Amino acid sequence: MTIEAINEQLLRAIGVGVALIDLDTLELSFRNDTFDEWFGGPDASARLGEIFPSLDLDALAAEMAGGGKFTAEANFKIKRRRMTVALDITRAGNASERIAVLVCQNITRIKELESMIDSYSMMVERNTHEIKREKEQVEKLLLNMMPRSAYEEYKSFGVVAPRIFESVSVLTLDFENFDKVLEVNDPAVIVSELNDIYTAFDRIGEQFGCERVRTNGDSYFAVSGVPDPVLDHAESVANAAVRFLRYLSRRNESHPIRWQARLGLASGPVVGSVVGVQKYIYDVFGPAVEKASKTRARAPGMAIAADASIRDLLDSRFAMTPLAPAKSRPEPQSGLFLLEEASQSEAHGLS
Repeated sequence: MTIEAINEQLLRAIGVGVALIDLDTLELSFRNDTFDEWFGGPDASARLGEIFPSLDLDALAAEMAGGGKFTAEANFKIKRRRMTVALDITRAGNASERIAVLVCQNITRIKELESMIDSYSMMVERNTHEIKREKEQVEKLLLNMMPRSAYEEYKSFGVVAPRIFESVSVLTLDFENFDKVLEVNDPAVIVSELNDIYTAFDRIGEQFGCERVRTNGDSYFAVSGVPDPVLDHAESVANAAVRFLRYLSRRNESHPIRWQARLGLASGPVVGSVVGVQKYIYDVFGPAVEKASKTRARAPGMAIAADASIRDLLDSRFAMTPLAPAKSRPEPQSGLFLLEEASQSEAHGLS
């Protein structure tokens, strides 16, 4: 077997088509078997531009005039299948010879793999973005259910260890005659109203260092000093409570539903932890919570009742007057006080 025949077999084995180009006429004067298999035999088109219509012949001529090398890619159909080849055209011989060698390599599989890789990369990027978005939604949801420090502990260890907080202040609020309000108003209206009100309470509480623990229909429960210590936690809940009522009073002036709230404040120890296995919720319970709930039950409408446990923790900006006994409970309500801002209390006295 001759060297030429061996080279031809090697070129066929690696899928390379070879042809010689007359640079003056762009006719193909030689083709190997692989080239003929792809583009037809001697009877097929013999001009470069006819075989590869998309080829930039002007750019080719410029490269050949400078004795350089021209590379390009071309697509064509062969037996109902689209094929991609890489073209390398190199001028052969000396300057007087107008001949170039055309080498065509089948890169269809490479292009298919590149397309698959690009498609896979786009899918991975899309999935990564989706996972990130879902992670952010889960984080936002959990942060609505527990304080950030508790969330960070849960994310790191999978649990939130119960903690005793020795000195905190609790604020509880509910609305009077809530059942009657439900009877005469559309449920969607009630939900919309409560959403607006509780959102405003959250903002006010955040401003004064109070953390909302939960809402339950007509009740709102917040705490200051959990899970992060707050030095003036009593003043935090007192300031928030006063502004809750101020917000409701102004809202009632322009809204058809008149919300009448009563609030209870107390200080003392509580326990904070995540409660539940399948439905997680950060809850706070203990003596201070019980005192605040009982105190709230004794408060008049649109007023703040404070337990004795919080009285000595407040400064002169707040006026504390003993809470009068209820008509149904003639005995004095010892240890319970009506809380107002000092300026507001003075205004009431002058009137």
